Amino acid sequence: MRMATPMRGMLAALFSISALTGAAAHADTYPSKPITLVVGYPAGGSVDLTARILSEELSSRLGKSIIVENAGGAGGTIGAQRVARSTADGYTLLLGSTNEMVIAGMINQAVRYDGQKDFTPIGIIASQPMLLAASKKSGINSAAHYLKSLKSSEANHYSFGSSGVGTALHLAGEMVNEATGTSSLHVPYRGVAPLVSDLISGQLDLAYLVLSSGLPQVKTGAIVPLGITEKQRSQAAPDIPALAETPGFEKVDINVWFALYGPANLPEPVLSKLRSALDESLQSATLRDRLSASGATLYKPGLDPVAFQGQEVDKYARLVKLANIQPE
Repeated sequence: MRMATPMRGMLAALFSISALTGAAAHADTYPSKPITLVVGYPAGGSVDLTARILSEELSSRLGKSIIVENAGGAGGTIGAQRVARSTADGYTLLLGSTNEMVIAGMINQAVRYDGQKDFTPIGIIASQPMLLAASKKSGINSAAHYLKSLKSSEANHYSFGSSGVGTALHLAGEMVNEATGTSSLHVPYRGVAPLVSDLISGQLDLAYLVLSSGLPQVKTGAIVPLGITEKQRSQAAPDIPALAETPGFEKVDINVWFALYGPANLPEPVLSKLRSALDESLQSATLRDRLSASGATLYKPGLDPVAFQGQEVDKYARLVKLANIQPE
């Protein structure tokens, strides 16, 4: 009996050494096979584009191919849930965005994961502003004109469209309503394509679009750009003013961001390798040029992803409450 306690101590020490040795070996061999990067949206959108540009840079730094896999549906939550339930070994990652990582759990009871607890944040990559655009048939030609019309005798007769209830695009509209003291009516759509179609045809007065989704129609003159929702103008569209430049819109500052995640409890050696590879990728001139051309602004390497996401949760929780969106 007297040897039980020392024996337990020796066994514990041996297990600790074994665990450390195993972690070091994992760090030395990771990655030893291709990595899957899950995107919770169909190919061609802003999240997918970011994933494909990033995957090339990460692949060259990690020395293994990265396969982008589109698992679209339910506003990005199907792909996110798949990664949350995957093995925490660094071989299944997520290119996440604001909707599925922050907002979805606030408004949809069917979401079975927690965007903060069920993932390991590797790093914040970039953001895109949203674009407030008007139909040519609406007669609105600027943010100032829009606000003046709203506050006229025909106030609140405008409607704005988004890609769905509770999306970042919808909540951008609610932020504008709050900032300007107005209450344009929200019209939710199932996706961007029908939203853009109705905006062009004049069935809809205004719409919020991710900048990369709206730029092609702006360039052809099919829609009228009123302003972007970030405080600063975008390098991809420097002629489009920030809404905050117009009196009455000064408090508008909102975007869609993209970040790299693994499932919860990624081994520290694996996480360290991924973060190092991501930081190096974000300093690539090629990556920066390609993402900037798409309308994105890169975040500085080293940004604390946990603190950042916590701040975003607080911001969107307030907007969801402001819009009186009830979980369904």
